[in-house]
Amino acid sequence: MIHPLRLPLSLVLLAAAIASPLHSQAQSEKPSPSIDIAATLGPIRDAAHLPAMAGAIVTSQGLVASGVVGVRRIGSDEAATIQDQWHIGSDTKAMTATVIGLIVDYHMLSFDSTLEDIFPDLAPSLPDAMRKVTVEMLLAHRSGLPHDPDGGWGRFIVNGSVMQQRKAAVKVAGKAILLAPPGTAYNYSNWDYVILGAIIEKYAEIPWEEVVRTRVFEPLGMKDVGFGGSGTPGKVDQPWPHQSGVPMPNNGPTMDNRPVMAPAGEVHCPIGEWAKFIANELRGLRGEPNLLTPATFKRLHTPAFGGSYAGGWSVVSRGWAKGTAYAHNGTNTMNYASAWMAPNRDVAFLVCTNDGDGAEACDKAVNAMIKLNDRRAP
Repeated sequence: MIHPLRLPLSLVLLAAAIASPLHSQAQSEKPSPSIDIAATLGPIRDAAHLPAMAGAIVTSQGLVASGVVGVRRIGSDEAATIQDQWHIGSDTKAMTATVIGLIVDYHMLSFDSTLEDIFPDLAPSLPDAMRKVTVEMLLAHRSGLPHDPDGGWGRFIVNGSVMQQRKAAVKVAGKAILLAPPGTAYNYSNWDYVILGAIIEKYAEIPWEEVVRTRVFEPLGMKDVGFGGSGTPGKVDQPWPHQSGVPMPNNGPTMDNRPVMAPAGEVHCPIGEWAKFIANELRGLRGEPNLLTPATFKRLHTPAFGGSYAGGWSVVSRGWAKGTAYAHNGTNTMNYASAWMAPNRDVAFLVCTNDGDGAEACDKAVNAMIKLNDRRAP
């Protein structure tokens, strides 16, 4: 069988264009020089004693404005730049959800497919409750699995590839003590998205990293995107990881969670490249062409089971958003990122910092950029 996810990219995109005209190649607007993001972030970064912060305002057409303040590493003079690669943590989950949507559009999978359907070879080792867990339950954090495995992700370091480790994570899930029966309660779980990564690899037959790169990043024109911690070990050439204002002893790709966990939160990229993914999300939320077909995009972004989480986003109501807003944050405890989208206003706000203790400052930065944008637009 020739798997669509393994076809040459040009053929896949041609097929997608026939099914649903793709708007993802629209050119981003040049950032507006009249919107000084750096001046907005500066006092917030200083008050929080963070090494650096980056922020961006985005619309469905692309980047409107971006800025960065601070240094890559406290105690060093290297200034952070707008081209630096910021670790976005669990904001990766929306990207993994998008790949699941592509597989659904290829008619290889459905949101109601169960682990028993997808992994018939593992089904005998799974209890009945886990066999009936659906793709939609995993997307909505409704499998009942805990946040992370007991004993940590290191237990999946087996003699084999990262794909084998992710499949092992599916099998071991059958032995976990569930926090609630599947489908009955929301329990935020990295484990759910690692399993989604294993599902992607089942159909693509290649690692999740390669699939998300060729099916999401490249079609959207996203460059300089990687996985794990950023930077060259020992060199201050990218934002250095910190905790509570203290630089970590090391930097580089291994300064992150185990690679098995990447589908749940290990992407790093320049904030302007992340903006290209967010612009695609805004287009879909506004009913405009995007990477997915309209029906798949809508279901992926609609909370199921009476909850408020869908496809890598918390779905809430906010006055400033004039209705529904989509939000998520991410951290590997050494970096922090936050994203808010307001499709009714066609605007989104992104903030990153290279300190895991940056949650409050990122919230303040988003609020400040909302006010900045209000002054810019009628």
